[in-house]
Amino acid sequence: MIINCLLAGVGGQGTVLASKLIAQTALQQGLQVRTSETIGMSQRGGCVASHVRLGDKVYSPLIPLAGADLVIGFEPAEALRYLPYLKPDGVMIVSTTAIKPVSDSLAKTDYRGEDMLEALRAHVQRLVVLDGNAIITACGSPKVLNTALLGAAAEAGVLGFGPAALEETLRAMLPAKYLTMNLNALHVGALAYREGEH
Repeated sequence: MIINCLLAGVGGQGTVLASKLIAQTALQQGLQVRTSETIGMSQRGGCVASHVRLGDKVYSPLIPLAGADLVIGFEPAEALRYLPYLKPDGVMIVSTTAIKPVSDSLAKTDYRGEDMLEALRAHVQRLVVLDGNAIITACGSPKVLNTALLGAAAEAGVLGFGPAALEETLRAMLPAKYLTMNLNALHVGALAYREGEH
């Protein structure tokens, strides 16, 4: 059995780090892992997508269309962009925190994250919407939203391991000065899943 997880966000949101945390945790569980990143103009707010595949035998790093068991959308428009990758019965976890795309800024149009969320609600059967701003406030920094989203995914049971396994990886991988904030974010995300819209 293979678990396909796609993470979609914009540059600076920690998408790649989140994929590495999933991969490392899966390796600790004795699973094979293959990952791949698509990074476009990431330092200028461009899209970033990470494919993570976990299982007993994984041969390719790329998730096919309609093949993702889980899509984690760090930003509503990016979640919508990668909707074609989600299985019909797959789970999508998305943060409400919208980041105005560069293309929108140049075109001077009015991008609203809520419009993207409404489209997702209309097309995703198993949608988990998390209040990104509330999570950021609870954690004290936008830099750990990625860890909170992982906490929600682990709590949802889609990754094949729970928050406790991710906590072990955080303790092993992160410098001490960032550890407490990230551990808090992990638990905030798990709690947000339990209390969230899904």
